[in-house]
Amino acid sequence: MFEEAQLYSPVTQTESGAVVVQLGADHPGFKDPEYRERRNEIAASALAWVPGTDPQPVAYTDAENEVWQLISAELAVKHERYAVREFLEAKAAVGLPEDRVPQLVEVTAGVAPLTGFAYHPAPGLVELRQFYGSLAAGVFHSTQYVRHPSQPLYTPEPDIIHEVIGHGNMLGSPRFAALKRAAGEATLRVESEAALQAIADVFWFTMEFGVMYEDGELRAYGAGILSSYGEIEEFRSMEIRPLDIAAMATVDYDITSYQPVLFGAASFGELEEVAGGFFASVDDDTPERLGITVAA
Repeated sequence: MFEEAQLYSPVTQTESGAVVVQLGADHPGFKDPEYRERRNEIAASALAWVPGTDPQPVAYTDAENEVWQLISAELAVKHERYAVREFLEAKAAVGLPEDRVPQLVEVTAGVAPLTGFAYHPAPGLVELRQFYGSLAAGVFHSTQYVRHPSQPLYTPEPDIIHEVIGHGNMLGSPRFAALKRAAGEATLRVESEAALQAIADVFWFTMEFGVMYEDGELRAYGAGILSSYGEIEEFRSMEIRPLDIAAMATVDYDITSYQPVLFGAASFGELEEVAGGFFASVDDDTPERLGITVAA
């Protein structure tokens, strides 16, 4: 289980209307005024976005494009080695650029014809109910900033590399997209915070950090692993448990570090049966039936 408050970089507005991204003291860009101003600028653009219109394009710098290019090249090799076939096929179908950061309208243009999903800009953390609930309508809320260039292979928070290389490529797959929509529909169906948190936790251990056995080999499909240069090399050494909804909804985890416990599906069919079945059936009484307790 994970509390939203643990996440980095809340976005605030001053009395004068200025948008400020609050970076943690151990964030790589904390002492970089130029990076901090850049983050504020991109967040302000997202806050000013009017639903129903195209997101304002971000004029990415050469340095930001270089980070994207480096990560894309590094991950391309690792995806071939570690990603499940469904992800690789979806990635090829979406066809994201590898030499520059794509605009969100380009990401939408890649995934919408395949699964109907659209990307909407977010200044930072989106509240759980809004983020997951929007998936039911085929909307993915995405940040647009790029991680700090001093540590291109690491980010303490989800940036556009995670949102697009991880989730965007997944959303080229109708099977993955169906699971995300099911999580969204479940969110709209439940009212209790305990049920909502259970949905978020199961999503975390599947769509974010899911692994699966394929042809006798453990491979990754979760966006968090497949967008992480370091974690993708480490997931096979973690504790791998069988899919278990109650366990996924109660294991403590920290978004800012590698996940020591992962849940491995025996096949894509099992993932759809277990996680998809949970999303399709969860209601406000589910946490009690599973013995899940949520701290007050």
